[in-house]
Amino acid sequence: GAKVWCKADSLQPIGSFKIRGAWHRLSNLSDAERQRGVVGVSSGNHAQGVAWAAARLGIPATIVMPVDAPQVKLDATRAMGANVVLYDRPGGEDRDAVAQRLIDQSGATLVHAYGDPWVIEGQGSAGIEIMAQMKARGLDGPTRIVACCGGGGLTAGLALACPEAEIVPVEPEGWDDVKRSLETGAIQRVAKDAPPTDCDALQTAATWPINFAILKERCAYGLSVTPAEVRAAQRFAFAKLHLVLEPGGAAALAAALAGKVPLDGRTAIMLTGSNTDPASFAKVLAGND
Repeated sequence: GAKVWCKADSLQPIGSFKIRGAWHRLSNLSDAERQRGVVGVSSGNHAQGVAWAAARLGIPATIVMPVDAPQVKLDATRAMGANVVLYDRPGGEDRDAVAQRLIDQSGATLVHAYGDPWVIEGQGSAGIEIMAQMKARGLDGPTRIVACCGGGGLTAGLALACPEAEIVPVEPEGWDDVKRSLETGAIQRVAKDAPPTDCDALQTAATWPINFAILKERCAYGLSVTPAEVRAAQRFAFAKLHLVLEPGGAAALAAALAGKVPLDGRTAIMLTGSNTDPASFAKVLAGND
């Protein structure tokens, strides 16, 4: 019964908001940096954003991706011309260490998925658009923006772009390090025995200082959502909004549907990704949970 405004970045060319930060970072590289190429680290959405931007700008791109990344994301990243290097996330291999070895070998530029000022600024363009689009509809912009949160690049960018709006990060249950960091005032890490989650796009071990410096000043609290709440949001988006959302892309909507965040008619919800494989999505729609 509440009116909300959904920013459907699931409809971006790569099926994710990650195209924003990746393009902003790569398009601002120097000629020398472009020749040496870029390295990204991602489970799939940032990977595709970097690959998409690199292909259009003629920049060599290598992406470090986990061996258990969704096949649809691995295939899409390779199809855009990026070189994919796999690391053993289930076995505890450090993805940042893998990326650093590649950078040491080639002199490439690291395009971090969230801990990069250019990437943060690029993600914040979503907030600028939200304000403009709501004002075009006779509203004064959003009172709050509810956003899916992994490392905090999007939420930090939104906080900078929309200083008058409340920014609410939403994470999957057990992977709520940003929520706990906001509660304690210091960066917290995900527990080593964190439960499995279908929200692969939001599986980050901890936020970075550059992100947290913004979040702790602009975000009063964070939220977490359960797997069942995420699946319910995916089904709702398909049935009511006619949109396909991957689990991580539905977390913010899940918080709203579960009544965990106020909805006052000027609340905006980020729908951040649609990259899910048909078999997994079919199981969600079947509703056997």
